[in-house]
Amino acid sequence: MTAVDPTTRGARPGARGVDEREARRVAEAAREKRWRAPSFGRELFLGRLRLDLVHPQPRGDEETRRRGEEFLDRLREFCLTRVDGQEIERTARVPDEVVRGLAELGAMGMRIDREYGGLGLSQVYYNRALMLAGSAHPAIGALLSAHQSIGVPRPVALFGTPEQKRRFLPRCARGEISAFLLTEPDVGSDPARLGATAVPTEDGSGYVLDGVKLWTTNGVVADLLVVMARVPASPGHPGGITAFVVEADSPGITVENRNAFMGLRGIENGVTRLHGVLVPAENRIGEEGQGLRIALTTLNTGRLSLPAMCAGAAKWCLRIAREWSVVRVQWGRPVGEHEAVASKIAFVAASAFALEAVLELCGELADAGGHDIRIEAALAKLYGSELAWLVADELVQIRGGRGYETAASQAARGERGVPAEQLLRDLRINRIFEGSSEIMRLLVAREAVDVHLTVAGDLVERDADAGRRARAAARAGAFYARWLPTLLAGRGQLPGGYAEFGRLAPHLRFVERASRRLARHTFAAMARWRGGLERRQCVLGRIVDIGAELFAMSASCVRAEALRQEHPDAPERGRSAYELADAFCRQAERRVAELFRRLWANSDASDRALARSVLAGRHTWLEAGVLDPSLDGPWIAEYVSGASTRPDVHRTVR
Repeated sequence: MTAVDPTTRGARPGARGVDEREARRVAEAAREKRWRAPSFGRELFLGRLRLDLVHPQPRGDEETRRRGEEFLDRLREFCLTRVDGQEIERTARVPDEVVRGLAELGAMGMRIDREYGGLGLSQVYYNRALMLAGSAHPAIGALLSAHQSIGVPRPVALFGTPEQKRRFLPRCARGEISAFLLTEPDVGSDPARLGATAVPTEDGSGYVLDGVKLWTTNGVVADLLVVMARVPASPGHPGGITAFVVEADSPGITVENRNAFMGLRGIENGVTRLHGVLVPAENRIGEEGQGLRIALTTLNTGRLSLPAMCAGAAKWCLRIAREWSVVRVQWGRPVGEHEAVASKIAFVAASAFALEAVLELCGELADAGGHDIRIEAALAKLYGSELAWLVADELVQIRGGRGYETAASQAARGERGVPAEQLLRDLRINRIFEGSSEIMRLLVAREAVDVHLTVAGDLVERDADAGRRARAAARAGAFYARWLPTLLAGRGQLPGGYAEFGRLAPHLRFVERASRRLARHTFAAMARWRGGLERRQCVLGRIVDIGAELFAMSASCVRAEALRQEHPDAPERGRSAYELADAFCRQAERRVAELFRRLWANSDASDRALARSVLAGRHTWLEAGVLDPSLDGPWIAEYVSGASTRPDVHRTVR
């Protein structure tokens, strides 16, 4: 299955015209096809609750924790005394002195090894630092994470040569800002259509880059760029999408616009044009054609920066909801004592615990090594961004009119300024960037059904002849004859299963049973649609959403037990964790039941039919009676063709 973004099918110059088969081929070539290490998430989708992979939860060594806590103390003090979140919101800029202060603090090198001048923090403490910085203002979290989660430090650390590491990592650790340039005006999640080119020079000493990159976070102020561009195949050059480190002040680079958004108003995100940019060959990361694999591998842990800030946002929401619901009195009682509000508070508290549990588990697994966390990281990003948005929405509802009012307006009236509406705006982007929720579901689904596709082989290939299909059917029959019986019963059927988790044991038994049930449903979907399953994106999305809930339930139970054991001298902490985990699991079980019901009882078919008729223009009469000046006028066609003359489309700000 190929993750295809349906919004990237225009005809803007530069984007390559490719068919569905070519798009699938490019996406498959970039996938890591082998599983070299165990994966808790993969096992969960196969009907196996491998709790031994996550319990007891891995934990970093004492020295790593000590250095991490010391840095968090310094960062907390800096954010409290040097960062004014409302100033960033008013000016839509992170002040230069704040950026310099972060560099002096070492925040720009949190994930860079100490041998290159960085702090060398673990993934766990990097996540916690992003939570903290993001609570000062999300634009600061975005600045730091874009710089070192997907910017130059990570791909160079993973794939760079020793010389590249010596050249670039110390610069990034000192505070030179980096950015990642992949998306183009007409190319989102379909990389096969990438239009930017990198043409080798005749003497082989470098490449000449041309193209336009969109939504380049940090790109407006960056010193170093990671650029993905297509190298044409030629003698001596295998070609393909390739990664380069590019100096941002190179001749031919122009930032044509500083983009503005609903939220994250302080981020330096722009449109970057590369015109005849000469890049030395030694700045190429990896080999030609490895660019997408480098990007995907970088994102395996790089995606954890988003759930880190989502978890931080949920914790912030919990604090505000608690404080407000105690002091706000309606009908003679604090609003938190009214059941309608109490249910929202319970949802916020349970969700905050679960989001942090998922984040901590993923971070610990990444630090421990020996785990393939591509599914876990993708689930954390998907689940974190979706659940945090719901949490923030509930906070706005709990706060009522004050939730909708800006913090500046509240302060002007003499009240405490609480930026609940800002948080809602800031969080919304997390469901879109670094892989929209729809694309994340397809990516996880592709990994979740990988075993089935491998076993099916030629059964799902459209061009396979009868002989190949017969042999594939025999192999598949042998595999499923062994596998399907394992899905009929398990530890979750036993009343005493997972007894070591006390009151949480029933929830883990539910996870184990639901995991086996999910695997059976996935098999049924494969048997029903075979190769056509890739087009049943709503079904695949529900399968992934069930897996995400089960993963979050597992992480919550494991974290509750870990906290109980870590604080034997504070039993109240353990009881509190168990209460939160129990509440979350009860809520999640209801969501899982509904998702299972909707796997087969849904309106997918009629929805598809209606969408086709809408796209065919059969319901345009319904659009009459309103004005939308932003969509009127001939400039739309000009923009799509690349000939727009609107002054704000080509405006140099660099």
